[in-house]
Amino acid sequence: RQKNGNRLWAIVSATAITDAEGRFDGAFGMITDITDRKQAEEALRDGEERYHSLFDQSIVVVSAKDGKWIQISPLFCDMLGYSMEELMGMIFTQITHPDDLAANLEQIKRIVKGEIDNFILEKRYLHKNGDVVWANISVTSIRDTFGALVQTVAVIQNITERKQYEMALVESQTMTKAIVDSTSDMIWSVDPDNYGLQTFNHGLRDYFLHKRGISIQKGMRPEDLFPTEDFVKLWREFYQRALKEGPYSMDYIAYTGSVMMQLTFNLLKCDGKVFGISVFGKDITERRRAEEEKEKLSEQLFQAQKMESIGRLAGGVAHDFNNMLGVIMGHSEMAIAKTSPNQSIYPDLQEILKATQSSADLTRQLLAFARKQIAIPKILDLNDTVGNMLKMLRRLIGENIDLVWHPGDDLWNVKVDPTHIDQILANLLVNARDAIAGDGKITIETTNIGFDEADCAQYAELTPGKYVLLSVSDNGSGMNHETLSHIFEPFYTTKDVGKGTGLGLATVYGIVKQNNGYINVYSEPGQGTTFKIYLPRSESKAIPITVSEKEENTPRGMETVLMVEDEESLLELGKDTLEAQGYTVLVASTPEKALNIIQEHASGDVHLLITDVVMPGMNGRKLAEHVKAICPDMKCLFMSGYTSDIIADQGVLDEDVYFIQKPFPLNDLAVKVHQVLTQ
Repeated sequence: RQKNGNRLWAIVSATAITDAEGRFDGAFGMITDITDRKQAEEALRDGEERYHSLFDQSIVVVSAKDGKWIQISPLFCDMLGYSMEELMGMIFTQITHPDDLAANLEQIKRIVKGEIDNFILEKRYLHKNGDVVWANISVTSIRDTFGALVQTVAVIQNITERKQYEMALVESQTMTKAIVDSTSDMIWSVDPDNYGLQTFNHGLRDYFLHKRGISIQKGMRPEDLFPTEDFVKLWREFYQRALKEGPYSMDYIAYTGSVMMQLTFNLLKCDGKVFGISVFGKDITERRRAEEEKEKLSEQLFQAQKMESIGRLAGGVAHDFNNMLGVIMGHSEMAIAKTSPNQSIYPDLQEILKATQSSADLTRQLLAFARKQIAIPKILDLNDTVGNMLKMLRRLIGENIDLVWHPGDDLWNVKVDPTHIDQILANLLVNARDAIAGDGKITIETTNIGFDEADCAQYAELTPGKYVLLSVSDNGSGMNHETLSHIFEPFYTTKDVGKGTGLGLATVYGIVKQNNGYINVYSEPGQGTTFKIYLPRSESKAIPITVSEKEENTPRGMETVLMVEDEESLLELGKDTLEAQGYTVLVASTPEKALNIIQEHASGDVHLLITDVVMPGMNGRKLAEHVKAICPDMKCLFMSGYTSDIIADQGVLDEDVYFIQKPFPLNDLAVKVHQVLTQ
């Protein structure tokens, strides 16, 4: 060792020195310092150990200049699934992916030519089982002193897992972008600091391009997109709310004024830091319109069902009420006939009769609403029918209101009871008159119109077909939505007490429905009202309606009639009335009793059957059929307070059926009996 403690290596050689006699006399020694050599040997040994350790722990391949492998680390065998012997018998082209082979060969050629000494390349190998193995290789050349290539050393890193993750990420991003761009909804994100656009999809781009003519660019801010400062302020508030409150959704009327959008705001966060605000926008205009239309149709359907229910109730009440009114009316007439006008009771009897007639008018209106009023339809030209009513209608509304008549050209015909048109126009014009304060104008129009499936989709009760439109418009006070929802209900009125029964529009509604028509109302407060009535077109030719003159005297007769009525009071009144006019009257309170009487008079000496329609046990129509089987030539007159579809189809009377509506004046019964017997 040196004085400083360093260790030295040396080779020591010694030679013994002897005298002449061969005795040891001393020694000659020589010491050679080999410290540097030993240190070099140790360094070489350490280097080789480190090299072999690194070689075994890394993926290293040493190749000769001809491409054959000189040395392969075990990890390379593990990476590709081959044994050492299998790989040593192969060259790199056999295990390189075909798509990467050309690039790999090009780099090797450049090393062989001396153009480069090393290169780094990302490539794919093929595993023994066929799988793709991704690798990052760093190739270095080893040359002799003359610069000739001796061999190459490749250090390889297996990056398969990383590449699979990257490819999966790229695929996911591509798929997400494709999905986002494929939707017509608007998706975008903004910088939370300056509200500038960061990303956006085709939906947002197309929306602004079509609605505003603006080509969306990254970095655009609200003031670049919206026309007024109010919208800019509103959108900034949206973003601020997202920053403060987190995700939320809202419906928003877009700047076009007619577009409804649904917006959802979310925060974009990473490690707790907000780096953006994402917004999902969906145009829900059509959906909202569909919802509003559905609600409108539901209201119409509910209204129709409500009217139907009220109609059934009204029809039932009218039936019983008409019977009672008939008794009161008949006895009042008989009492008046027996009383002198100068008697004190005479005015009272007149008032009773007047009240009874008014009550009968109310029940007729109820029946019209309930669609149980007997109708005798005719083929009409509405222009002629309305034209004939104008004089009466002008008297009805007064001189301060201008009545304008616009008849349509080449108007189609309709099949409807003429008295129904009278009722419709009278009721509508009275309502229009009452809605006008002072001077005003009412307009009546007719025209042809057709509806297809698409037209009818927005109206619950309208069916496709051809119609004649009868329109009545006024410039009166108009109605609000709440009033419009009730106007067809019986007894609903906005008029003062004593100025309206609330049955006028209910009557119109019932008549329109009874004739398979449709009625619609347009009104706004202060803007007037328009009623539009659509009546189905008739292909038949119109027949001019002639008004028959009313007979001045009650006609008399000598025939025998059979009267069937389960209301005893009405039966007695009818019997007395007809007998007073010369008729022979047989009476029966039940259909069974009536059939017994007919059997007794099967010879045909009974000329007319007068029967109520609704009776216990057997209705009037069935009774008439039994009577006809016995006496085929006997005529029949039906009486009823409502139709109940027994003698009429949906309230429309057949041409060969005779009918008188209860309650009726006794004189009208005598007139009707005479008409039936003489026809």
